[in-house]
Amino acid sequence: MKRHLTFPNPMLVVVSGPSGVGKSTIVAELARRHPQVVPIVTATTRQRRPGEEIGVHYHFLEPAAFADLRDSGGLLEWAEVHGNAYGTPVDQVRGILAAGRDAILTIDPQGARAVRQLVPDAVLIFLMPPSLEVLDARLTGRGSESERERALRRHNAAAEIAASDDYDHVLVNETGQASEVAELIWEVVQAEARRDPPRQVRI
Repeated sequence: MKRHLTFPNPMLVVVSGPSGVGKSTIVAELARRHPQVVPIVTATTRQRRPGEEIGVHYHFLEPAAFADLRDSGGLLEWAEVHGNAYGTPVDQVRGILAAGRDAILTIDPQGARAVRQLVPDAVLIFLMPPSLEVLDARLTGRGSESERERALRRHNAAAEIAASDDYDHVLVNETGQASEVAELIWEVVQAEARRDPPRQVRI
């Protein structure tokens, strides 16, 4: 039987949204401003992009190593997105919560749905782009995907935005407003921490 631990005070926060909306940038700014919030480093089988650091942006794993971690129960959730596997290391989440700090996951909407099912008291925040046109410009400017890959991301983004009502909070990430959006997320976390009765995070 899988072992579960309950953390009645610290928050498990999920920041999700379409590819290219700026999730990683916002969460990094949030953690820089508020060390109480600790980002979880996602494991993935995708190739490292220029400027990404191993163990900082992602745990980059070969498919076989990812499968071993998944099959041994080492992932809270996992999903295949755009042909690559992504997963949340469960021991990292438990360690942060046990230390009395808030764990924040930066994951795609498929992963967010899985967390909602597994941990109902997680706080789900959806980052919305100002428009699909702005999102497309961000993806193009990133320069890390082919036109075919960008087209797939645009298609998925429209469906993900349409399902944003499933989240606890929806915030718009305006261009150049990373600090402001990070502070809005901090305000959400603080408000959720003051809830009565408190959320009971069980993993």
